[in-house]
Amino acid sequence: MKEPRQVQCRSCATAGFSLIELLVVLAVMLILTTLYWNHGPSKRDRELSACRVNLEKVYLALQIYSRDNADKYPFVSNAVTSEEALALLVPHYTSDTAPFICPSVGESSLPTGVSFGDWKISYAYYMGRRGSDTDRVLMSDAQVNTASKGVGARVFSENGKPPGNNHGKGGGNFLMGDGSVTSSTGDALFPIIVQPPVVLLNPKP
Repeated sequence: MKEPRQVQCRSCATAGFSLIELLVVLAVMLILTTLYWNHGPSKRDRELSACRVNLEKVYLALQIYSRDNADKYPFVSNAVTSEEALALLVPHYTSDTAPFICPSVGESSLPTGVSFGDWKISYAYYMGRRGSDTDRVLMSDAQVNTASKGVGARVFSENGKPPGNNHGKGGGNFLMGDGSVTSSTGDALFPIIVQPPVVLLNPKP
């Protein structure tokens, strides 16, 4: 009786990956991951980008408000903080209060769908602007003070301490009247004039 003949498979011996091939693939993946994290957006850029999205969302609510109020943005006589004026947007013009807190500051602790006049937000507001003021600053991250600023003047915290330290010492964002958002490392990129009827309101300290 003949014994069954074993079938030889020439490709079977080379069908799997060798240890060297696996190590090479792992090394390439490690190099690509390192390159991505070293050359990807910095933490500051990611935070400023998230903050920019917040300001764009608030801008939409401001636009709707201005259309309902003869081209005027929220105005409260004798207001001393940005919360007092911007609280007029909630809940009629937006029920989402999360965008009023800068992502760098932390998670929103504002109530949803109700006015936040008694709470603290993150952004400064140029009260008195109109919808037609498309080339002027409308909002920004909290600033070091409420005065006018020339080109190169300090706008955001230099040492990471309050006031004006939404992003530590990493600068901040300006929301313009046309809805665009410009980032700064900390100094004014253009003249920012504050004169009646416009006043700059910082958030509560």
